[in-house]
Formats: sequence, C-alpha cells, structure tokens
Amino acid sequence: MEIPKYVGAVLQALESAGCEAWCVGGCVRDALSGRLPEDWDVATAARPEETLAVFGSRALPTGLRHGTVTVKTEGGPVEVTTYRIDGAYRDHRRPESVAFTSSLEEDLRRRDFTVNAMAWSLRGELRDPWGGQEDLRRGILRCVGDPDRRFQEDALRILRGLRFAAVLGLEIEPGTAEALRRNREGLRDIAPERIQAELFKLLPGRKAAEVLRGWPEVFGVFWPELLEMVGFDQRNRHHCYDVWEHTLHALAAAPEEPVLRCTMLLHDVGKPASFTLDEQGVGHFYGHPAAGRELADGMLRRLKCAAEFRETVVRLVEWHDKDIPRTDKAVGRALRVLGEEDLRRLILVKRADNLGQAPAYRDRQRELDKAEEILDRLLAKEACFSLKQLAVKGGDLLALGLSGPAVGRALEALLDKVTDGELPNERETLLAYLRGDLGADGKEDGK
Repeated sequence: MEIPKYVGAVLQALESAGCEAWCVGGCVRDALSGRLPEDWDVATAARPEETLAVFGSRALPTGLRHGTVTVKTEGGPVEVTTYRIDGAYRDHRRPESVAFTSSLEEDLRRRDFTVNAMAWSLRGELRDPWGGQEDLRRGILRCVGDPDRRFQEDALRILRGLRFAAVLGLEIEPGTAEALRRNREGLRDIAPERIQAELFKLLPGRKAAEVLRGWPEVFGVFWPELLEMVGFDQRNRHHCYDVWEHTLHALAAAPEEPVLRCTMLLHDVGKPASFTLDEQGVGHFYGHPAAGRELADGMLRRLKCAAEFRETVVRLVEWHDKDIPRTDKAVGRALRVLGEEDLRRLILVKRADNLGQAPAYRDRQRELDKAEEILDRLLAKEACFSLKQLAVKGGDLLALGLSGPAVGRALEALLDKVTDGELPNERETLLAYLRGDLGADGKEDGK
C-alpha cells in the first residue's frame, strides 16, 4: 500500500514535531482491498492546538470539539483528528463528550467495524488490533466489540453496514447481522439528510438488490411504503415475481447510478394501492404510475432530497409504464417533454423494468432498441424539440402584434407542429403559417 505524497507530507510534519500519526479508517480498508481511497484521514497523538501550530495558515479548525483539524494540501484537504475516546451516546447519533488520548489502540477501539479499525504508518506498519485485515480477506463485516453497543451509539452505522455489504460485497457476520436487525428502530433518531446520504451511496452498489432483499424491515423504518411490496402477488402472466422481487430484479438490471437505482426501487411503489382483480382472477394495477409518483415524491421529500434529484426520479416513475410508439412523432414528443437526458434515462428504466418481468415478455428489449435508434436519428439531424431550438422567438410574435399569454400559446403551437413533423423549423415558414392563423386585427382567430 502506497500513501500519496501529500498525505505522507502531513504525517511527516506531525512526526517531525514529535507527534505520532497514522492513516486510519476507510482509506486503509480501501487501499488494502485494492480500491482507490476517496480521501485519506489521519489520526494523531497531537492535540488539536498542536496540529494547528504545526500547519499554521494551512490548518482549519473544522471540528475542534471532536479533535478534528483540516489541513489544506496540494493534493486536497486532509482531516487530522486527535486520538480520542467517546463518552456516552444519548441520542443514537453522537457522543455527549470526547476525551483525547495518546493511545492509537484506544482510538481504534471506538470505531464501528473491524475493517475500518486499522491504521497504516508512514513506514508501512499496519496496526490491526481487531483483525480487520483478516475479515477483509474473508469478505466479512464485523463490529468492533459488542455490536449492540456499536449500533446503539450511532444508529446510522446500521445503514453504513448495509452500504459496505452492498458496495464492497462483504457478508455481514451473524452476530453483527442480528444486532443490526435488532437495533433498526434507532434509525428513527437519525436526521433524514444522513439517511439519504447513506442510502444513495448504497443503491449503486453491485450487491444493492441482495442487501435490500435481506433487510427490507430496516429500510422500512424510514420508508414503510416499501414493506407493502414485499410478498405482494401480482397475479399476472407478465410477472413471475411478486412486486418486491420484481423491483429488486429490475434494480439489479439498471446501471449503477443513484437516480436510476432509486427510480427502480420506487417505480412500482404505487402497485399495492392500485391492485384490482378481474373476473378471471387476473391482477391489474391501473393508475399505478400516478399513484407511485405521489408516493415517491413524499418519500423523497421526507429524506430532504435535492429538488432536481427528486423531480427527476418522480418524473421517471410517472413515465416508466407509458407506451411510446416507435415513430418519429411519438419519440419526438417524448423528447420535447423530457429532454434528451431524461428520455435516455427512461429507456434505461424501461429496459430494467422489462428484465424484471417474466422471461417470455423480455423481447420488448428490441422495441426499446428501435426507440433509441429513432432518438439518435432525431438528434443527429438536430430535430427541434424545445422552444430554445425553435426558429422563431417571442420577439417575432410581438412584431406580428401578439402580446401577453398569446405569445406563449403561439410558440407552443408552433413547437407542436414542428415536433410532429407538420412544419419545418424554418423562420419564414413558421411566420407565414402563423400569419395565416391571425385575423385582420392581429389577434388570434376565435380568441
């Protein structure tokens, strides 16, 4: 394992000042498993004021209460935290107090999982008092010490554990798994923003579907709507799985990207409330995309998701079951409403949804190929699908005597004609068409 030069310089500066310092936590875990660490954290025997003195103007007191100083380097910020012992936890979130210590082992003792409780020195020495390296080799996720205590200290560790299982492919050790399930209600005390951050790191994981399958009751603590899908028989020949299993197969078939994975998790959340049986005993879910849209919107709002993310997921949930005929006109209209990025996302959503259905109905992939070919062709010939691309602008219509809302209505009408292929996107042709629709007084006929 090689420590980056800018991180090594931080370690060297602290050691030159007589203060022991080690790389700790996730960066050590990732480096040992052959992954590129996203960031590097340093733990040190130096007190916060000593760290500030060592690095001077490059040091920012970002978390002095917990002993953390952020050091600015050419390679990026490095968090330097004093070895500490956490006091009692009262709210499943954070310790009421911390006590600084000179012992690295004491600092590692307070950490969540063994694979995160390792330290690496500038000279290549590994400190691993809890067997994290062996657990990593065996693909095991195990709490440091008593798992009940770890999860009761900070309930977010429950989701962190599931995230490590989904992203790193680690199998949760039985004792840790039992404690994780047993303490899941502690998640009710965790801020929605923190749950959101962990969830959207978990969903892109290669084993996300497996984790969701094994732990629905954990996710149901903050999203109880998911539990309604578990075991819900669809009673329909198009489906060989219940609603939850279909959801998980569709999620696994989607690209490993938060928006798409979240869409697949929620795309059929409206099905249980929309279920009906016909006279032949066949199940139907009329209106489930609209019902799902409302549910998904509320669920994402509860987790304080960013508006753009929420609106995108909700839009895709609403559109996931809409049939888009494989014609230039239909694809062009969808392109106009959704834009290129979301229409491409919708095609991926439809592909994943289809791959979660009964095998006999998976030939729809060819129809989606056709839709994508049409989309590519329309874009290649610079098809007009937005007002920005329209050859006439508001000023042109004002010059014709239109004003107020009539301008917007006329532009939308022209865009309809162009999108549907009834008119070319040429300024003079569009103005001539519009002049033909105007009365002698310069106002829209019939208005």
